[in-house]
Amino acid sequence: MSLTPPDRIVAPTREDGVAAAASEVIGGPLGRYAVPVAKGWRHTAAMLAAASAIPSGLGIVLRAPCIDQGWSTPDQFWHACFSDLPAAYRDAGLESGVGAFLAGGFGAPHPTQPPLTGFVMSLLASAVPSGPIEDRMRLYFSLWAVLGAILLALTTWWTAATVRRFPLRAAHVALSPVVVVALVVSPDVLGVALTAAALHLWSRQRLVGCGVVLGLAISARSYPVVVLVALLFLALRSGRVSAWARTAGAAVATFAVVLLGFGVLNPDAAVAAYRAWVEAGAGFGSPWLLPQLAGHPLVTGAVTILTVVGWVVAVLAGGLLALASPRRPGVAEVSLVMLGIVMLTGRSMPVQSALWLVPLVALVGLRWRDHLAWASVEGLHFLAVWLYLAGASVPDRGLPAGWYATFLVLRLAGVLWLVVATWRAASGRRPVLGEVEALDEDEEADELAGAFAAAPDRLIVSFR
Repeated sequence: MSLTPPDRIVAPTREDGVAAAASEVIGGPLGRYAVPVAKGWRHTAAMLAAASAIPSGLGIVLRAPCIDQGWSTPDQFWHACFSDLPAAYRDAGLESGVGAFLAGGFGAPHPTQPPLTGFVMSLLASAVPSGPIEDRMRLYFSLWAVLGAILLALTTWWTAATVRRFPLRAAHVALSPVVVVALVVSPDVLGVALTAAALHLWSRQRLVGCGVVLGLAISARSYPVVVLVALLFLALRSGRVSAWARTAGAAVATFAVVLLGFGVLNPDAAVAAYRAWVEAGAGFGSPWLLPQLAGHPLVTGAVTILTVVGWVVAVLAGGLLALASPRRPGVAEVSLVMLGIVMLTGRSMPVQSALWLVPLVALVGLRWRDHLAWASVEGLHFLAVWLYLAGASVPDRGLPAGWYATFLVLRLAGVLWLVVATWRAASGRRPVLGEVEALDEDEEADELAGAFAAAPDRLIVSFR
């Protein structure tokens, strides 16, 4: 029986130098012998969910020039206020509304997004009244900004609820600088929020519910497939494959229902994102864009092969980490390592994809030093990509290809930094904020363990 009070919260200010320094504004870090009994994790989660409005609001302030003057090229790049959302409203026929999206056929909205995301984009567009196109674009962007802020707050709550012993980890979601630059660039936050909800359900051992929400997340953004694979590896190690099968079955069934449902109504919109992925070449943020920046672009087939190889490497790395580590790693740790490799080797890594990593950074419990180092290079790349794009209109003012390549490599190094830090923590070579030591011997170290909790290792791979 655990001797630790259930409402005791582990304070990161004792272990994390950045958190300790930041805490000076509210009285300084917690003392060595203090016992932080707060009002429970819900109080902390609510405070952090409210605090998430700060980076959300700063993201809107950053887009003020475009809100005032419109999203015109190249001004939207000079002011770093570009967003896919108003552009999609204008160019993808979203003004026709959700009825036209479901009806399909000629004139139907055609956002290049996964089916659930396209549906939500069309649904939100239905709330925009008629008027000049510039005003409608502003209102559509504003509606998405509000929805994005709500989804970010929910992601913060679900993250804190998942790691109830360490709810302050959710500050990595609520206060991440990455949110400022990436939240309203595109609708990716929908998939991020659904993934966070699915992980929370897994932690509470609601296997079918987790599968349903995870299937919806995959319908909104493809990257949550990585989470499902991570769960498989840990199920193999713990001998709980049947539990994983229930979740995976529900996820696959949900995704199939969404895809087939929209496929019957609007087949073009249902597969638009997947067709675009197959046909696309190297995109911004991808290492496969570097040859193009040097004047020697890779053909689409080569980019596809390299991307598939990247997925294979990610799966092998996830399997190695999950099955060969001295201690069983956490779900978030394996997921972050695999997702980081997928991103590093993908055919594109757009600005908004950084949001995918934020909840996993929080659930892993990485130090703020690691988070801020990564966020810094994300911010530099955010500015660089817009200046480079602006150069297409005004070459003598834009960022040269060589300099953009430099910032792209820095960003890749930032994501690799997170992968390495997570791998070291997961393999037991570096404790995560000393929190494992704060637990009693009979407590589960990974609050995301879910169905794997208390299960002995059944399969361990050794290379000795």
